[in-house]
Amino acid sequence: MSKKKKTEQKQSGTVVNNRRARRNYEVLDSVEAGMVLTGTEIKAIREGRVNLSDAYGKPESGELWLVNMHIAQYSAGSNNNHEPTRPRKLLLHKDEIIRLSRQVSERGLTLVPMRLYIQRHRAKVELAVARGRRLYDKRRAIIDREREREALQAVRR
Repeated sequence: MSKKKKTEQKQSGTVVNNRRARRNYEVLDSVEAGMVLTGTEIKAIREGRVNLSDAYGKPESGELWLVNMHIAQYSAGSNNNHEPTRPRKLLLHKDEIIRLSRQVSERGLTLVPMRLYIQRHRAKVELAVARGRRLYDKRRAIIDREREREALQAVRR
């Protein structure tokens, strides 16, 4: 394996997954978006110091913003470090922004970041249009998962 491929593998990949999102939301659609970041933010992301659990997407005046994503301050940063929970602009095509804004304006739908990853030296976020699950829906999902697991085990025997 060449040196270029090794560094590309090391640089790319998932930084953080939002595990709570799959449990709390029913995912209807997903899209990949870039983000506008500062230098210390991307360095902190590469260190893996990111939290997506309370983050959500918000359409505002023809743009999409990612709100409440916590990127910890860069350890080697100076007094010019970034604010950890500032809103970050998402980079999407205009038609995607319009489509997602319309879907979010429907009752009960929200934009939830599913995972943050680095692809070709750029940070990307996978956004999902999702509907919140109720407690009985969560229980139903657990029961269905257990039934699938038991069926797979029975087939393997």
